[in-house]
Amino acid sequence: MDSGDIQYVFKETRLNLEPPAPASIVNIRVPSKNGNGSQRRTTHDSSAEDETTFRLKNLAANSSIYHRKWHDTPRSFLWRVLEDGTVLSIRAVDVCKTDKTPDAPLVLNFSFGIPIQAGCVALSDPEEHDALCVYVLDQSSQLYTFTLRPEFFRKRTAIDAVLSELCKVQSPAGLTFKSPHRLVAVTANTLLVTVSDGGMIRFDKTKNDDTSPGIWKESFFNVQGWAQNLRSLLPFQGNHTIKHGKVNMEYSAATSIEVTNFGLEECLFAITICLDHRIRIWNVNDGQILFTGDLLNVDRAPQEIGKWFIDPSQSNLVQIVGGNLGQRICATYSPIGVGEFKFWKIIAKDAHTIIVDDLFPKATLIPSTPSSSDIWTLADFVLASPAEGSINLWTLWKNNMTYRVKRLELDRKNMVQSWEDNWDGVYPDVGTIPAQTSGPCDSTDVTEKWLQCILQPGRFTRATVETALSIYERGLGVSKDGSSNKGRSLAESICSVLGATASLERGASGAMDYEQFRASSETQWRRFYRLVAELDRQRGEAIGLAFDPEADMAWVVCTDLVSAIRQCSDLERLYHNLGSPDEENVAKASLVNVALSFVDGFSDNHVQLAQAALRQEIFDESSKTDLERIQYFSDKAGFWRGITDEDCAQVVDVLGANFALVNDDLYAHILDLMAAPLEARRRHLRYPLTEFGQKLVIKGVQDDIALQWNVCFSQLILLVHMEFEFDNEEDALHNRVDIGLVYRKLIHALKRLELLKWLAYTELSISPSHLDRSSQSKKIGDDNTQTVTALEANLGHLLGFDNLRKEPLSNSMTDLITNLCAPDSDIEVSPPLIQCAFIKQERADLALELVPFSDQNPFSVYVHGRVQLALHDFASAAVSFRRAAIGMGTKTVPSDRHSCGLLGDTEWNLLHNGQAMYYSHIVALYESQKAYAYVVDFARLAMQFLGVVKDRSSTKVEMLSRLFNAALVTSQFELAHTSLLSIEDDALKHSSLRKLVAKMCETHHNIELVSLPFPGLQQEVDDILANRCRTTTDVVQGFPYHQVLYSWRIKRNNYRGAASVLLDRIQKLKLAGEGDKITGDDAWDTPVTRQYLLLINALSCVEPKQAWVFDEGVPSLHQNGEGARKRRVVSLADIRKDYQDELDRIAAIQSNQFGFEAGDVMEL
Repeated sequence: MDSGDIQYVFKETRLNLEPPAPASIVNIRVPSKNGNGSQRRTTHDSSAEDETTFRLKNLAANSSIYHRKWHDTPRSFLWRVLEDGTVLSIRAVDVCKTDKTPDAPLVLNFSFGIPIQAGCVALSDPEEHDALCVYVLDQSSQLYTFTLRPEFFRKRTAIDAVLSELCKVQSPAGLTFKSPHRLVAVTANTLLVTVSDGGMIRFDKTKNDDTSPGIWKESFFNVQGWAQNLRSLLPFQGNHTIKHGKVNMEYSAATSIEVTNFGLEECLFAITICLDHRIRIWNVNDGQILFTGDLLNVDRAPQEIGKWFIDPSQSNLVQIVGGNLGQRICATYSPIGVGEFKFWKIIAKDAHTIIVDDLFPKATLIPSTPSSSDIWTLADFVLASPAEGSINLWTLWKNNMTYRVKRLELDRKNMVQSWEDNWDGVYPDVGTIPAQTSGPCDSTDVTEKWLQCILQPGRFTRATVETALSIYERGLGVSKDGSSNKGRSLAESICSVLGATASLERGASGAMDYEQFRASSETQWRRFYRLVAELDRQRGEAIGLAFDPEADMAWVVCTDLVSAIRQCSDLERLYHNLGSPDEENVAKASLVNVALSFVDGFSDNHVQLAQAALRQEIFDESSKTDLERIQYFSDKAGFWRGITDEDCAQVVDVLGANFALVNDDLYAHILDLMAAPLEARRRHLRYPLTEFGQKLVIKGVQDDIALQWNVCFSQLILLVHMEFEFDNEEDALHNRVDIGLVYRKLIHALKRLELLKWLAYTELSISPSHLDRSSQSKKIGDDNTQTVTALEANLGHLLGFDNLRKEPLSNSMTDLITNLCAPDSDIEVSPPLIQCAFIKQERADLALELVPFSDQNPFSVYVHGRVQLALHDFASAAVSFRRAAIGMGTKTVPSDRHSCGLLGDTEWNLLHNGQAMYYSHIVALYESQKAYAYVVDFARLAMQFLGVVKDRSSTKVEMLSRLFNAALVTSQFELAHTSLLSIEDDALKHSSLRKLVAKMCETHHNIELVSLPFPGLQQEVDDILANRCRTTTDVVQGFPYHQVLYSWRIKRNNYRGAASVLLDRIQKLKLAGEGDKITGDDAWDTPVTRQYLLLINALSCVEPKQAWVFDEGVPSLHQNGEGARKRRVVSLADIRKDYQDELDRIAAIQSNQFGFEAGDVMEL
């Protein structure tokens, strides 16, 4: 089969392995045989990494995914060997979980003192209890046994409690003089180790009552007896050994091993591929070799055997499938030469009788490479049996750091033909795509555009970017100051380095040369991007294939990422096979391909202009007809200016004259490709996604958004082009195609894609508990937050699967991704609800960016107001709240009460319950923001509607109280006075009255206070002021309550009351020593004499018989209160006499005629 004719049926979705948060990493130091217990290692080196350190810490030397057989939640585990073999990292990688099951987000890093032996990590799943058993052999042949319970991957505290018992270490005696090569876990109680002399060691776990030392009992098996065994210990290299590292390995040593019981009880068989190119089948119970044969079933002369040896680094050369009793299908691969497969039928009649048949003895099964122009090496393969009698072969090919995956569904009846023609391709993840060239038509700044490209969620890991930045900075010759980046974000660090490489200078004309600055910046960013991309390529080097038989899904495990292989959707299959479409898809492929090629010929400037015009078309409500909208878009986009005759001819060549191939049915078929799959609709989330599964699906959504966007955008451009490309009016496209309908559907699809794109590429920091809504126990660290996309944060809980047993996970995942992106999806992506969530998370800035996506229904407008309110744009918020009033105040029961926690039941009860209740809710919102001017406005509106509503007394009291308080804060005292008079509750009214009087006095609004009528409350105001006067002792510096009360009483013709106030003030002024203070040029003009004159004038205004007041007296200066005067009546004559006495006293002082008198009160 020609490599170029392969059909892409599957597609990769790559996922970075960067932990969601630093607190999710648990570092554990593993003890050696004579060392201490396990210890948590929590220190992190935050210094910038160079490339070598980057490889050691982030790129795995060996890695795979283990799927448990007996237990789940979690069921799948990814293990990686890092840092030169000294760190074993294990994490759960389940895509979904059963409902209400807590997630397992922790990453366990086990640090070994001695590096791990290559090929000597094994995992098993004990049937009797829920745990993951991990076995490791290090280079000193110490065997480590870990028993990890599921809660270890959920809670740090669970690990801390058993840290000392986490690991058991044993030094096997059998490995003292033998070198282990491969370690296999048969069960949790049985291990097999292949050694360099061609033998095997079986380890059986001892029982609790066993007195043997260690937890493993050893049994030794050998190929050629004790003589060969002893010879392998000799230090020199013989003719029958291969040098592998520091070890001389016998040709009979097994490099690949599979273990099975063939369904027979008390039997165990090991199928091994040995370095001498032979397959051997062992009875593992007694060590007998039951079968030996050539890997390709060829008889070879003894002298040729040395030419057919396998490199010891090959680790996967045999796979077995099948479930029939006593029978298995085995696939072996010979890596010699171009490589060849063999398929065997192995029958076990009993523990010592094995029959091995070559299924296709006449067939030469050499797999086809991904492309004939490059040199490819088959690096790994997996045999799978998704159904009874069905066998699939997955192959992994490598060319340096590039890899490709292919799949073949075996047709045993027509094997030779199917081997040639039936290979299916896996479309590779495109990885890194650089940003478009920045130009004058680009609305995005160069720096902003490249930051978005480099820091795009899921694209590059933080370690990759930081390492690239360190290398780039070192290349500039700048000394690296680690402290300079402390406290900076990654984006700030990048900008500080790259920003120093370009400067804005003047051109030849003397003006600032912005174009040269843009070009210079673009060059530096592209250099940095290439460096990041080169480091990222190393992360994508494939290590091996892993297959999940229960989910029927293949994975590619790479050095620092994993890649899920999922089924292509209908659109993806068409898109990735445009060059060789299926017969029924030829017309669709032609239309899609010509549109993509047509737009691909545009310059970056024309593309940017068209996208700018498209954004306006997507977000703006238009009253134009369809044809007017298309005409307007064509004028605004202006892409026709860059179209050549050659571009037009290429379109006509594919679609025919007057685009005869295009019709309504063809467009309907194209749009149907983007529709939600029927299987994905109306799902019940029995299996919600895990945190890992969410990130995997989001990455798939990002890829699908880009693909669908390209298709829809190119179709839109081509549609507009074809509409205006005609010679005669009767040949116009709109005469035979409903282009208005197609245009609207494309715009609708693009709007949803634009929203999903924004959500998928916008990140925010949240607490882990926000994501895991199924468990309250998920806490992996104190004060811990993690960075997620807005899509995960807001829609993650809506994503999951209905029934995983009905179809493979690879199909279910594709259906979920397609459904989410589909224009007719049943997964609601509501911008207002997402805005509510952002407001709740105190990210109103992100909520504001979603405003263009929102419609104009009352709830959306209301939420827009909440966004503006949170951003303290009170005036704009008021406009939005008023616009939403009719809809949100109408007394109709809302369809739901969803607001992502922004609105509680109390607030919901105020909505859709009349205008008055709605405005009372708005009043509360503004009051919480201390925007009292708007509290006044909306409280007035609420009062207007309350006037016609019965049985709202409590609401009316509340609104009057809020209105009064807001008017008080904003010094609208007349309004506060009016509100006060409307309050019917006596206690509240008197309390508010005291507030009003106090506030007006404090703000020196004395004239306004005196002028307010206070009907029915005048005596209460008088009493409040009188009380203030009585309690005031500092009449010099304190607030002049006496003056206010005097004015109040004079205003109301209460002259005697005013006089009594003045008398109290005179006495307190005398007590303060103000009688001797001259305030003007006149020596007799003192504060006391002035008050006497006012007092005399006040009493002169009443009838002579009424010209008297009570003198209450003032407290004595003595602390014991002695000398306090009794209450007495003071007449106008007495006042005049006291005034004259005061003048005489001043005159005496002025002429130095004063002395001590008996009545003087002094402190000595």
